[in-house]
Amino acid sequence: MRPRPQVVPSIVPPELLHLSLELREWPRICRAVPGVGVSASGRFRTMEGNGSIDMFSEVIENQFLQAAKLVESHLDSEIQKLDQIGEDELELLKEKRLAALRKAHQQKQEWLSKGHGEYREIASERDFFQEVKESEKVVCHFYRDTTFRCKILDRHLAILAKKHLETKFLKLNVEKAPFLCERLRIKVIPTLALLRDGKTQDYVVGFTDLGNTDDFNTETLEWRLGCSDVINYSGNLMEPPFQSQKKFGTNFTKLEKKTIQGKKYDSDSDDD
Repeated sequence: MRPRPQVVPSIVPPELLHLSLELREWPRICRAVPGVGVSASGRFRTMEGNGSIDMFSEVIENQFLQAAKLVESHLDSEIQKLDQIGEDELELLKEKRLAALRKAHQQKQEWLSKGHGEYREIASERDFFQEVKESEKVVCHFYRDTTFRCKILDRHLAILAKKHLETKFLKLNVEKAPFLCERLRIKVIPTLALLRDGKTQDYVVGFTDLGNTDDFNTETLEWRLGCSDVINYSGNLMEPPFQSQKKFGTNFTKLEKKTIQGKKYDSDSDDD
């Protein structure tokens, strides 16, 4: 089995790497030019003594040499910088890395202590206000037992709760929250309320934003939550995980930011 090619070190600047990759294509291009060939050593050669072709091949060969020297010079410079780093600087870098790891661990433990990392049901409106007060980012599913699409959301939200510890994922039975449903004018079940710092950022009403289908995947819901900045989304928000935008609805419910006790909003009135 042939060995796998080595990965170019990250210290090579992208512009140099791009240049070197472009130049690698020149032997293939030159083979297609009548009268031009490439020797086994990689040097350009011409047939029939064509002077213009000789000049062309010489220019290309010089470009190869210049690119190689430029990349080599940059690598030597970066290696020299690494060699000049003293023990004190290395120790400082190590301490910064350890401090970052400790901070990340403490943040994770804080989230877990507040109920992050699992998809939980809360029993009352009082619990809702307390949970929202404790956490910066909250996704709350307003559901009803008799609506089967709520169970579809349950499955996806349980997966995302474990993946996105930075966000608290909750569910609340609408029959136990008449005040909230009246205040937020929740008419379509299921509805997701997306909150940050105690304020509603957005709503996912039904499955309209998820493609108007029961068969949407978890990545689609994850992308939708990322669009409202209630999770740390690592993908490209400009490239939704849809295969066809014509098939999936992408017109989000546009709602102004408001506190939980703030203005009412209107949504679709069709129930499931």
